[in-house]
Amino acid sequence: MDSRRPQTHQSLERRLRVIEATAASGGAATLAEIARKTALPRSTAHHILRALVDFGYLIQDGGAQPYRLGPRLFRLTGETWTKEQLAEIAMPYLDELSRRTGEGTSLATLRDGVVTVVAKRESEDAVGVVQEVGAQRPIYCTAVGKALATWLPDRELDGIIARTVFARQTPRTITTPVASRRALGPIRASGFAIDNEEHIAGIRCIAAPVRDHSGDVRASLCVVGPTSRLPKRRLAEIRKVLAAVAVDLSARLGYGPTATPTR
Repeated sequence: MDSRRPQTHQSLERRLRVIEATAASGGAATLAEIARKTALPRSTAHHILRALVDFGYLIQDGGAQPYRLGPRLFRLTGETWTKEQLAEIAMPYLDELSRRTGEGTSLATLRDGVVTVVAKRESEDAVGVVQEVGAQRPIYCTAVGKALATWLPDRELDGIIARTVFARQTPRTITTPVASRRALGPIRASGFAIDNEEHIAGIRCIAAPVRDHSGDVRASLCVVGPTSRLPKRRLAEIRKVLAAVAVDLSARLGYGPTATPTR
């Protein structure tokens, strides 16, 4: 019998216990929490955590930050992030996007045909757009909604459109299924969705898709502000920043060369 086998089993068991303890903590835990929950010496827990980070099973955004489940685990299991996990992951990216654009930013998800704002960062300007976490948005006349709708499978999109009441929000609102579908083509081609005072008069938004480890669009990232600060000519400048941050957030969720989009 190989004398190294028990030691190998112990090493594997410890690593699995660390992953399980992280998952049991809602997907994020500090070194102290991991050491306590696994009954491992702090130095041993730290060594295991760093190894798991190196292999992509856990991630840590900074030396003092909690350890979180990494995209490699989600890729292996086919699981995805909860809205709460996405919100927490997205906050540094929303901060960066607001800092670089000077405008309010938000992240929205789509579930059961409902678009929901799950995270936000307000503009520091006195004149801004009030956004509420948990607020629902129409899928057909908001930038975040259209960015999510564009890459849906046809059957899912058909079902959502069939259930949608195309209420007129402003004089610019698209109010028919045919026009709504037609508007998705340019979004797919450009990679950006724009709400040009279609949801709220005087408010303009631009959104980009965020993909996860599966390659699917998991959320949409948005910059929003009054039309006085977001004239159409400025959208070209914001598009570049928005695209860069959306790419970084997608990479954080595991999107990369190995991801195979299904929509």
